[in-house]
Amino acid sequence: MSDVEAQKRAAGDAAAQLVESGMVVGLGTGSTAVWFVRALAARKLDVLCVATSSSTQALGEELGLRFGELGETREIDLTVDGADEIGPGLSLIKGGGAALLREKLVWEASRRCVVIADAAKQVNTLGKYPLPIEVVAFGHKTTALRICDALAECDLGVAPRMRVKDGAPVRTDGGNLIYDVACGRIEEPAALASALKSVTGVVDHGLFLDLADLALIGAETGVVTLEP
Repeated sequence: MSDVEAQKRAAGDAAAQLVESGMVVGLGTGSTAVWFVRALAARKLDVLCVATSSSTQALGEELGLRFGELGETREIDLTVDGADEIGPGLSLIKGGGAALLREKLVWEASRRCVVIADAAKQVNTLGKYPLPIEVVAFGHKTTALRICDALAECDLGVAPRMRVKDGAPVRTDGGNLIYDVACGRIEEPAALASALKSVTGVVDHGLFLDLADLALIGAETGVVTLEP
């Protein structure tokens, strides 16, 4: 196992210890969240889970976890998820796994949100990792032009690029498309989040602001705990 994977696993294991029997637990998506799902299943607690993606639910069911639908369970007690970048105040960029809309829906329905990651994900300024934006497939090229205008309003002279895998556009579980924006540096995340959200055709973006209550970062010396 590489050092990075060991850090991800350590963070996932630490987060699993925060779960208690009787909880409703939100399960994130991505390579770090997988370690949490495995660690949670190994504890064999009586919990009800809400998944942020079909891939996470498939893994959880394979490991014996029980699932409910968002909105059909009581309030989610704790959601644990990874991030592509963790910036000041636990501001985040998420969406590398193309599940950002469902992740944000689950996060916003949760009493407490914990982000888990390896040490390389912690940054001083968000933006080196391309910002994912989920858009409706219909008219997406027009939406991309409007996104360019929103970026320009925030002094970001970059253009979004549609995410493609194996020669085909990446589709989310909801059938939407993903555009990625290589911002470089996002000096004012809140202003950018607001500008993008106002664009017709944009379903949501990967800026997760004021949502994380705690971060567990795997490092060479162990798991580091961060608060906003």
